[in-house]
Amino acid sequence: MASDANQARALSFDAVAAQYAAARPGYPSALFDVVEELAGRALAGADVLDCGAGTGIATRALWERGARVIALEPGAGMAAQLRRAEPEVPLVRGEGNRLPFAPDSFDVITYAQAWHWTDPARSVPEALRVLRPHGALALWRNHADVRIDWVAAEEDRLAPFIHSRPVNAPEVFAPFPVQVTTREIAWSRRITVEERIRNLGTLSHFVVMPPAERDGLLDLNRTALERLFPDGELDEPYRCVLTVVRPTGIQA
Repeated sequence: MASDANQARALSFDAVAAQYAAARPGYPSALFDVVEELAGRALAGADVLDCGAGTGIATRALWERGARVIALEPGAGMAAQLRRAEPEVPLVRGEGNRLPFAPDSFDVITYAQAWHWTDPARSVPEALRVLRPHGALALWRNHADVRIDWVAAEEDRLAPFIHSRPVNAPEVFAPFPVQVTTREIAWSRRITVEERIRNLGTLSHFVVMPPAERDGLLDLNRTALERLFPDGELDEPYRCVLTVVRPTGIQA
């Protein structure tokens, strides 16, 4: 990881692994269509490494697309949750700055909600080392869609207490011999207000808060959402930002 503090923050999810698995959103099927388009190959039959696999949310989707996927996860609690949920998927303990694999091992490497926990000066060379010559590195992350009024209001309400993580910025790849393509997929899921609160409670800045402070903030947000959505349900909107990185000379 980029630093000891960053590593500790990344591993904080171990404490909420079951809640993470139950509350976090997945990804739209359109995302994987675009991954295949930009990678220049189908996921079915591909050797895929899912880095920072967490509880296996993306791992499961890749497996269902027919990929021969290996999950890589540093956290003991998250790995245990993944093993219970997806016992058929090979699981390796490790992280993206030091990939425990031989060169030319994978057709595709993925990072779902996980790239920002790495140090690109180390994780990019490692990905290029273990990718096959025509391989692709695919990074994606769900972002709350602040174009929606209630989401923007929630962001304003919680912003003083949230340390935002960087996006998958294309400029971090500038020093490397790669081409970078970025796409955005808008999507949403129908959930309850309580499910929204449980989802927020798995974000790292809430996980590491003192419990009384965390519970107070989430209760405040729950009350605001209950006023807006008296029937107790809402559409939770996302912008899923995808970045696909390929060695120079490989055309998307």
